[in-house]
Amino acid sequence: MSNKNKNRNGIVYSTNTDFQYNHQEEEDTPMPSEQHLYVRREVRNGKACVVVKEFRGKAADLKELERKLKAACGTGGTAKDGEILIQGEVLDKVRALLKQLGYRTKG
Repeated sequence: MSNKNKNRNGIVYSTNTDFQYNHQEEEDTPMPSEQHLYVRREVRNGKACVVVKEFRGKAADLKELERKLKAACGTGGTAKDGEILIQGEVLDKVRALLKQLGYRTKG
């Protein structure tokens, strides 16, 4: 079985005879000092959370940063679409950890 059909983001079949599937590779993750992350407190579904936006890089690196933030804050959260959502009022902890890891923050 060929691996060329994997990772097509849900595209199974097209009736267009001229259809070309263009798979874009994930960009390499820049060094933490080269990234400017936007960190802010938000209320989603009536609950306070901290959102980290504008992460550039691979999804695996985003998940790894999310795991570190959740462990340091002792809370839950999620990472998807270049955003990390950390539950609770932990804005200062998140900013401090990001600065310790070498990221620049704004917001």
